[in-house]
Amino acid sequence: MPEAAYVTALLADLDENLSSPLQEAIRHRPLHSIFFGGGTPSLFSPQALEAILEGVQQRLSLPADAEITLEANPGTVEQERFKAYRSLGINRLSLGIQSLQDSKLKILGRIHDREAAIRAVKTAQDGGFENTNIDLMYGLPQQSKAEALQDVAAGLALQSTHFSWYQLTLEPNTAFYHTRPPLPEDDAIWDMQTEGQALLSAHGFKQYEVSAYSQSGRECQHNLNYWQFGDYLGIGAGAHSKITDWKQQGVTRHWQVKNPRDYLDPTKKKTAETRVVASEDLALEFMLNALRLTDGVPLRLFEERTGLTAAVIEPILAEARKKGLLAKDPAALTPTDFGKRFLNDLTGLFLP
Repeated sequence: MPEAAYVTALLADLDENLSSPLQEAIRHRPLHSIFFGGGTPSLFSPQALEAILEGVQQRLSLPADAEITLEANPGTVEQERFKAYRSLGINRLSLGIQSLQDSKLKILGRIHDREAAIRAVKTAQDGGFENTNIDLMYGLPQQSKAEALQDVAAGLALQSTHFSWYQLTLEPNTAFYHTRPPLPEDDAIWDMQTEGQALLSAHGFKQYEVSAYSQSGRECQHNLNYWQFGDYLGIGAGAHSKITDWKQQGVTRHWQVKNPRDYLDPTKKKTAETRVVASEDLALEFMLNALRLTDGVPLRLFEERTGLTAAVIEPILAEARKKGLLAKDPAALTPTDFGKRFLNDLTGLFLP
């Protein structure tokens, strides 16, 4: 894909959003975070990322302390650019490592090896990135508990400030989905999870979301906003947005065209579809996000973010507390340990 043309399309996409009927709900809000994600954004040259950030600053308010994250693969090409990325004001790097064992990386089809992953983290830190995230997975094909814990220990040795540590899922339209590999038994996966969580906790990492662990003050602000049902504006092929405008339509979701050729075509609109979230769906959409947070959220946030009163969900809250899925604090929405383990059962109570 031509880099310059895609940067032009991204800024045209932003302009299209800012001239949409929702412009008043967007234009005057300061940005709290920027997240370069999806695909491999670290393949952008530093010059391209600089053009994007300058274009954003010309159109919106970007505070100096805003969190700016770049997702990156541990490949050699990207590593050579880390120092330049940091000089642009990008202050958080998320590395898709997946595993620190060569045998597992080969099974996953990753093009990097253990040494490249370790080198990437150290290169990022040497380049000025004090805030780094490492993506690691457990429940991998033929993985033992010892191997899963070995990955966590190896990750801790790299002195990252944040871990995204999550179970492998077999997504549709992937090779694993169509040809299921031999995966560990559920009980073994549970042991990996609980013992891995204990190891992370012992090293000062707090689990603040289902699959997110951080040192104090290093929680991902961008993702926290998402889980708290905050608003976000996505630009790029296939990007999604959620915007709240109580003066107009309430909560609106829209997504951009997926096909890169269509997205690059200046004669076509970037937005593929817009949907106003029905009031009867708001409770479920809120809970699918907020109840992923380990400490939950204040009940008042439900009212602020959905426009609904707490009375609307009170019967469901009472049922969830009776089943032991939700803590009894009337001012908070906090899943119990039992509720965290059976989160789908908890969120399923809010189905309309």
